Amino acid sequence: MLGGLTLLLVLPVRTGPGDWRFGVMEPEVGLTGFANPGVVALGALFIVAAGLRNTGAISWIGQRLLGRPKSLLAAQVRIMLPTAAMSAFLNNTPVVAMLLPVVGDWSRKHRLAASHLLLPLSFASILGGACTLIGTSSNIIVGDWLEKETGQHVGMFQIALVGLPCALVGMTFLLLFSRRLIPRRGELMEELEDTREYTVEMVVDADGPLPGRTVEQAGLRHLPGMYLMEIDRHNQLIPAVSPTEILQADDRLVFVGVVESVVDLQKIRGLLPAPDQLFKLDAPRSNRTLVEAVVSDTCPLVGQTIREGRFRSHYNAVVIAVSRNGQRIDRKVGDIALHTGDTLLLEAAPGFAEQQRNRRDFYLVSSVDDSTPPRHDRAPLALVILGIMVLCVTTNWLTMVQAALVAGTLMILTRCCTASGARRSVDWQVLLLIGAALGIGRAMQETKLDQVITEQLLAITGDSKFGALCIVYVLTVVLANLITAKAGAVLMLPLALAASAGVHTDVMPFAMAVMIGAATSMATPLVYPTHLMVYGPGGYRFTDYLRVGVPLHLLLGVVTLWLIPMIWPF
Repeated sequence: MLGGLTLLLVLPVRTGPGDWRFGVMEPEVGLTGFANPGVVALGALFIVAAGLRNTGAISWIGQRLLGRPKSLLAAQVRIMLPTAAMSAFLNNTPVVAMLLPVVGDWSRKHRLAASHLLLPLSFASILGGACTLIGTSSNIIVGDWLEKETGQHVGMFQIALVGLPCALVGMTFLLLFSRRLIPRRGELMEELEDTREYTVEMVVDADGPLPGRTVEQAGLRHLPGMYLMEIDRHNQLIPAVSPTEILQADDRLVFVGVVESVVDLQKIRGLLPAPDQLFKLDAPRSNRTLVEAVVSDTCPLVGQTIREGRFRSHYNAVVIAVSRNGQRIDRKVGDIALHTGDTLLLEAAPGFAEQQRNRRDFYLVSSVDDSTPPRHDRAPLALVILGIMVLCVTTNWLTMVQAALVAGTLMILTRCCTASGARRSVDWQVLLLIGAALGIGRAMQETKLDQVITEQLLAITGDSKFGALCIVYVLTVVLANLITAKAGAVLMLPLALAASAGVHTDVMPFAMAVMIGAATSMATPLVYPTHLMVYGPGGYRFTDYLRVGVPLHLLLGVVTLWLIPMIWPF
């Protein structure tokens, strides 16, 4: 998109006999897409989503709603309904990013095929995003474009008149047919052998929600890739822990498992890492992250125990667990003598990996992705900020861009999200894509290409208003599946305006066709990032998306093209 926009800004164009200029439009015109209020609002919404993610609010909602299913159908219902509801008010990418590990763990815990759950999760997030103006980025862009070009305002829930029926029909289709259309496939992690295991000690926080609950009620039974080996209660060991064992304050829980499961443990509210020295680190726990480091033969602590070598004082990091030759070491962390080649799981400040990467003390230093512990105490505050933003937009007290900017700022000021975390959370690639696509769409208008294409289309349909609407919808779906939903929507907007003028009717039905067509496109993994996010964990193939997406598109097309003329008459 950026390459195409660049060509349009610099290609020589003949404007008259012997008269040439560079660019089909002036840079001030072609670059207006980057100053589009919808683009700015989308950038702010990434920060809002980061606040909800960093406080564990989305994960908390997901865990409360999933429960214990009695069948695969019940499991799919429990996943799709809350996912669609959350995606109606949040960009679907962070929603799926938060629920992906929750659903993956949940599927393993209940012995359900991840391939039967993760793709419906992605589909539900896309369908839910079609229900509100802020549900997906393409809706925001179309709504802003429509108001700017025609003066017609799209309300917060106006699109739900079509989006909600589409979501209900789509999810019903998935519940009835996805188990037949999607083969049972193994997860990528299931195909790996000889995974590195750690022994990790966690303490039950006396002020947390876990004391008084059984092991099973606390969600510590059937952990994926990890099991609870024993409980150390006031120096009394409880081996072979029963699921009915009641947890007490300050219990030391000894887990054995892989690093991904250690990350999940860190995020459970009411569990804290056991080593006492952990809480003496300079950085607050919400600003720490997990790091894996391999001890080299030149490390000065080789041959000493972790306690004797004062590891924390040397590196301002705490050893959470040690793995030797891929096997766990069955002893207290502080009593382990370090050997060359030991893999250490550390909790440290975010800059630790960069600081130690080139030092000779470690052969390899690598940060563990998404391992910063959530700030659970601020989750209610993050949800309140989200509710206020939705209320302000719904009541038209603030515009979408104003409400999103205020909500994003509040997330930072209330420390639901740090300023550096806010910068990292913004998907600049998406913003550049949309800004460039808006510029190309403007070039289509400047050069009258939209009118030329529309005239050719109308030659096929004659003066049929419904025929023109069908073509706009189908073209939107095709473009969205080939070049992402956002770009497809933006490129079809000038054609929608030209088509409505060509058949002498209101632009609203055509704009809604573009909005719904882009928002519900899902037949290939390329359309939305959420489809790519579940691709590996679900063990999917490209044809799985086509097998489900194509018949779903046909069904949604019938619903959309039936409802739009009824709700927004020509």
